[in-house]
Amino acid sequence: MRDGHIHSPYCPHGTRDSFSSYIEHGIELGYKTMTFTEHAPLPESFKDPVPSKDSGMKMEDVEGYISDLKKLQGEYKKDIDIFIGFEMDYIEGFEKEIEKFLDTYGPQMDDSILSVHFLKGQDQWFCLDYSPEMYESLMRDLGSNKLLYQRYFDALTKSVSADLGAYKPKRIGHMTLVKKFQNLFPSPEGWENSAVELLKKIKDEGLQLDYNGAGTQKPHCKETYPPLKIAEQASAMGIPLIYGSDAHKFTGLKQGFQQVNTEILTL
Repeated sequence: MRDGHIHSPYCPHGTRDSFSSYIEHGIELGYKTMTFTEHAPLPESFKDPVPSKDSGMKMEDVEGYISDLKKLQGEYKKDIDIFIGFEMDYIEGFEKEIEKFLDTYGPQMDDSILSVHFLKGQDQWFCLDYSPEMYESLMRDLGSNKLLYQRYFDALTKSVSADLGAYKPKRIGHMTLVKKFQNLFPSPEGWENSAVELLKKIKDEGLQLDYNGAGTQKPHCKETYPPLKIAEQASAMGIPLIYGSDAHKFTGLKQGFQQVNTEILTL
């Protein structure tokens, strides 16, 4: 019973639910391990494309985030293992800044995730999961949904092989996040081939997969990231699948909880 992808009151686009509320609820659910993976600050030279500019936590909050969790590790050590981590954004072209952050805070991290949320169009950046409208703008900018999927899986592949230093996260986050709005913009035929090729790269690099339940609660997705068929292939290849609620509020710890655990029983 482990949740390896949880946000916190330090998330600028989440809730102010306290760490303790997440932890107490996790204990109620029977978790033995919880990893807090707050969105790390974006590279200083990268301009956040979302209107509210709140995709990552503030740099000045990082020390407080780590300090709070270290205290809670001690307070709850008899009840549950609490791991400190970040959800790092892989943004092509900003590898050196990402590595600098990891070199600074990596020694204090127990467990982290590497995700792709941002893709570059012809001449500007987009956050592909921010809204259906931004997704559609990215799709039109690139020319088609097929090209968008191609750009997404290319970025994921680069994240897997990128040299981000000694503290590079060992788990790839929600590898099919591109399907968040699939009921509005149907996935292109043959997209699974890109996913399977990505799994081969993940296997070769000895990385894990975030088996993310948040998609089951998204009105235009209604499935896990990755979906069961891809999870089955990953499992057959020996890739570790780590459940993640991707909770941004304490009640979100149950996001996809039943569905993912039912799927896990089939793997």
